[in-house]
Amino acid sequence: MKIALPTLCAVLVASGCTSTPTVGYGPNLEPIPGSITYGGQPRTKLTKAPVGSIVPHRFFDDFGRRVSETYVIDEDRSLRLISRRIDYDLPSDR
Repeated sequence: MKIALPTLCAVLVASGCTSTPTVGYGPNLEPIPGSITYGGQPRTKLTKAPVGSIVPHRFFDDFGRRVSETYVIDEDRSLRLISRRIDYDLPSDR
């Protein structure tokens, strides 16, 4: 019993670690449905936020995966997508 309990705990912990995030970075990162800039820039300009500010955005894609994106405000007040993380196998908290 002394060996069975730690083994069982280890199996349960390892089985809970099935989430495999996909992370994307770089200038060629394209928006996907649900992204702020999907279909073009937003109509309103971000006039109060300083240039270089980071804008986080979280949403669920068409497949129910949690997506976390990061944007930066450029000098022309447009948003530039700089990173994306997609979490697989996470329970939806919608």
